[in-house]
Amino acid sequence: MQLDGILIVNKPSGITSHDVVDFIRRKFDIKRVGHAGTLDPMATGVLVMLLGKATKLSNTFTSDDKVYVAKVFFGKKTDTQDSQGKVIEETKIESLDIEAIKKALDNFKGEIEQIPPMVSAIKYKGKKLYQLARSGKTVERSSRKIKISDIEILDFNFPEMTFRVRCSKGTYVRTLCEDIGKSLGVPSHMSSLVRSASGDFLLEDSKTLDEVNEKDIISYSSYDRHI
Repeated sequence: MQLDGILIVNKPSGITSHDVVDFIRRKFDIKRVGHAGTLDPMATGVLVMLLGKATKLSNTFTSDDKVYVAKVFFGKKTDTQDSQGKVIEETKIESLDIEAIKKALDNFKGEIEQIPPMVSAIKYKGKKLYQLARSGKTVERSSRKIKISDIEILDFNFPEMTFRVRCSKGTYVRTLCEDIGKSLGVPSHMSSLVRSASGDFLLEDSKTLDEVNEKDIISYSSYDRHI
């Protein structure tokens, strides 16, 4: 079957983005399938799937800004910067001032430098960082310039805070969660992550893996100018 188009999937937690690629390949019996921006296994939300000729649009959609709703947990730091890692630092905190947090978040707006986590897919001497991390190795990583267009608190129920962030390609929200805590002088980690938008594609328009159907594939013809 020849299918050319864009499919917006709501990725569930517990599987990789590549698992979704394999699922779509099998479901529609097609070989050319890709996605525009990896989501970690624990993360959920918008995953832009590119089918057939639309795979040529990968750079276009990967470069789009992303919007995430994340939870940061204050008081514990983990070796993976998220709740699935081993706690490596813990501090008892009675409370945090919401105004101090808002002021700290303001400092992250605009272009900033961010050091990618060891659990990323960035390559170091031919090996992906997460492969080195699994073997217990840590290497020096150069910081990268990213842009945070907006960041706001949605809910604060100490010791957890829910926030929404609009950011550029290459932003690691888990690292942002740890850096927010660091700016407040406390250990922290990301406890959940949902991608609510990728470019113009929204979570409310996405389909679960059980729901995806051929009729949900969007024509890529309006993006032909990018090919």
